[in-house]
Amino acid sequence: MTSTERALARLHTRIRSCTKCVEAGYLPSAFPIVAGKASDRVMIIGQAPGAVELTTGLPFSGRAGAELRRWLADAGIDEAHLPYRTAITKCFPGKAASGAGDRRPSPPEVALCAPWLDAELALVRPRVVLLVGTLAIERFWGRVPLSDVVGRSRVDGDRILIPLPHPSGASRWLNDPDHREKLRRALAVVRRAVRGLDNAASAVRMRRST
Repeated sequence: MTSTERALARLHTRIRSCTKCVEAGYLPSAFPIVAGKASDRVMIIGQAPGAVELTTGLPFSGRAGAELRRWLADAGIDEAHLPYRTAITKCFPGKAASGAGDRRPSPPEVALCAPWLDAELALVRPRVVLLVGTLAIERFWGRVPLSDVVGRSRVDGDRILIPLPHPSGASRWLNDPDHREKLRRALAVVRRAVRGLDNAASAVRMRRST
């Protein structure tokens, strides 16, 4: 195990034992969820775990996660090579008061959890970051309409940011045919970015073998 792998294992242990939002009175109980390896070159950042994740202990394992994995498959990322998976906040926030979907974490909850995400990014150093949903997009891209950013990418230091809509069935954004076309273009952007990583890795291996 490398020093980075050991450091990430320690970080995951600290994240999973975090109770900051419970102590602050925002959540009745804590169950932080995160998964991934130090060698992952792609990172998915969502909003927060859902109710199903409380039973599996794995990010993106509910219905929205299944839809996201279908999107990833369309972009050339299969189940055997799932990226690092994390979220803006690491605990299930509960259902929305309206009953439609999950509650959006509040700004104080986001602030309490932000150091964990910052530490993950610093250790894993992903080359491609998929921003799933408006909360993740706002954190790294700014407050913009989904229709303005889905299908685009942005270089942020040594990583590429690629916004995606939230795959939740509670979202109606993809009911619009124009928005579905934007998603198709976004997945093409993901495919090209991942292919670029593979090509770069192949070039490195070839140089080392000569």
